Order: sequence, then structure tokens, then C-alpha cells
Amino acid sequence: MKLKELKDVLPPKIIEDLKIVFKDFKLTQAQKKKAISRIIEIYKNSCYEPGEATGVVAAQSISEPATQMTMRTYHLAGASEIKVTLGLPRLIEIFDARRAPKTPTMTIYLKKNYNTMEKAYKVAADIQETQLKDVATEPAVDILNMRIEVPLDFKEIKERKIKIKQIFEILKELYKDLKIKVTKESIFLKPKEEMTIKKLQKLKTKVLKSHIKGVKNVSEVRVVKKENEWVINTLGSNLPKVLDIPGVDARRAISNNIHEVYKALGIEAARQSIVDFAMGTMKEGGLDVDIRHIMLVADVMTADGKIKAIGRYGVAGSKGSVLARANFEETIKHLTAAAVNAEVDPLDSIIENVIINQVVPVGTGMFRLVFKPKK
Repeated sequence: MKLKELKDVLPPKIIEDLKIVFKDFKLTQAQKKKAISRIIEIYKNSCYEPGEATGVVAAQSISEPATQMTMRTYHLAGASEIKVTLGLPRLIEIFDARRAPKTPTMTIYLKKNYNTMEKAYKVAADIQETQLKDVATEPAVDILNMRIEVPLDFKEIKERKIKIKQIFEILKELYKDLKIKVTKESIFLKPKEEMTIKKLQKLKTKVLKSHIKGVKNVSEVRVVKKENEWVINTLGSNLPKVLDIPGVDARRAISNNIHEVYKALGIEAARQSIVDFAMGTMKEGGLDVDIRHIMLVADVMTADGKIKAIGRYGVAGSKGSVLARANFEETIKHLTAAAVNAEVDPLDSIIENVIINQVVPVGTGMFRLVFKPKK
């Protein structure tokens, strides 16, 4: 059998890999034929059989080793020294499709013409967020004059390549109800209307968090060398904004926030990130879980074109069967809603048939055999 004839037998990815391997190893026609027949045999043995409960097998194959995982929840990410959540808490974050991870991080690769230490540090400086508090020394409330005084740290301003005029313009745009005065050493902000000291203290906190430069929410950056290229690791995540920065390789930049990946790159990228992060977390814990189980879960979570959690507000809560929904959580709520709306349960799946003590539609239970003897 030739490679062209394999389209209906093997997935396109395996066929592409075969072409590369055949070219690299310079196989003869006889060797190619033998390799193809062996691969088809392995592939067919790897497929599941009709009637196999793949969902139950996948759930058990992931959750059983995951619950035995070492409870090492935090880990310093290599030389970058950025704390990241790992282990069971990270798996819960992934499968619960949390809006914001406990430790949001990004790994940013650079384009070829930016692959030098100087340019990597320059891109990192463009990414790291600078707030007013980062370039201030000892901000305080001046009670005598009822204003906020922000003394500037000129060493930090020079390092972050910011101009005082730039800070003044940003503050002026953000706080139009404040009188802003800049001296050689400090910035003074005074409300146009009278304020209590308590309100002034709150205003000081708000002003110090003003965004001056960089990408919002990215508090730390670390530049590290991986093999032959410079990579930027960040604490804090804002993937859509980072992709706009010159020098960033948009094809390889990744965030551990799945919702950000979905927003920036679409549902297929989000699905792939669920697979990659779940597998990475498993391997970090020393667990060997077949990737196909993770892929099935990722498919279920993203099949509707948006990310759904595995839980009462996601996959489990939106099942077509009333009894399957009632079996998971909030039993009375689901049964009452079904009764009010006159819902009908088709009894197509496993759970509902177990509940009413019928033959489960799995394996041999999926088929009805009819025998017609000859007359």
C-alpha cells in the first residue's frame, strides 16, 4: 500500500510523520511496505472498540493517579525563579476552567532577529508593567496642605526608561478632577473639591496603582536562555496585549490562562493548551497518563466552541439527560425544573440506566440481536 492510499486508513498527522521518517531513513520499497502494514496494525489496535465506555475509562485514568499526586503545590520554574502552581491544585484550575489561575504566567519566545541578550532584555522591559508606586520612594498624604505627595525614585525611572513628563501626562489624563503639580523631586496631587483624610488615603492607594508603562497585569519578567534562544518568563498574564509587542513570536507565545488563549487565539488553541498544561502537570508529578484520555476531556470541554468546566455549571450541568444531571449535584433543583418543564429523558447513557436498573448501553448492552431461523 502506498502513502497516497492511506488517507482513509490513517490520520493525516501520522501520514505526514511517515513521509518525514521515510525520507530521513531512506527506506527501500520493501521496508516501506513492511513499516506501513505494521503501523496500520498498531493504529487499529490503539483504537477503542464499539461500545467501550471511553468517558468512564478516561475519567478513572486521570483522576485515580491525580489524587495520589504529591501535594507539592508550588514550584520555582527553573532558573527563572517564578513561583507557579502545580500538582492537584493546578489540575483543578484546568478542568474547572478557572477564569484566573492562582499564579498566572506566560512563556514568551522571540523572533529570530531579536534573539540576542540585549534585545531580549529590551522586549522584557517593554512587557513589564510599571505602576506609579514602582517609581516612587515614600509616597504620603500631606495633611497640612490636604494633598498627596509622591517623591520620585530617579534611579528606577532611569532604569525603566521613563520620562517625568510622560508620568505627568498619564496622570493628567487619568485624574481630571485633580490638580497635578510636578517639581524636580516630587509629584503633588490635590483634589479640586474638599476631601476627608480617609478619602485622601484611599485616593493615594488608587493613584499609586496607576499604569505608567508596559503590559497591564505583568508584574515580573525573567529573561533566561533555553538551548540557543532567549526566552522571557513572566509572572502575570495578558496574552492579547503581549502579541502586539514588536519582537514577540506570536506563534509560540503562550499563557497558562486558558481563557486568555481562547480570547487571543481561538478555541482550537485553547483546547491544545488544556491538553498541554494537563499533560505537563501530570508529568511534573511523575505520572504516566495516556494523552488520549486528556484529549477526550479537552474535546468535551471545548466542543461547543467555548470553554466549559467539568462541573455543575459546565459539562455535567448541561447534559441532555435529566437523571444524569440530577445524579451529579443539586438533585432536587434538576428534578423540579424537569417536572415543571415536562422534560423527557431518552435514557441513552450509562448513569440514567444504572439509576432505573436497566441494561446499560455499554459493550454488549448496546446491541439487540435478532435471530431469524430458516423456514
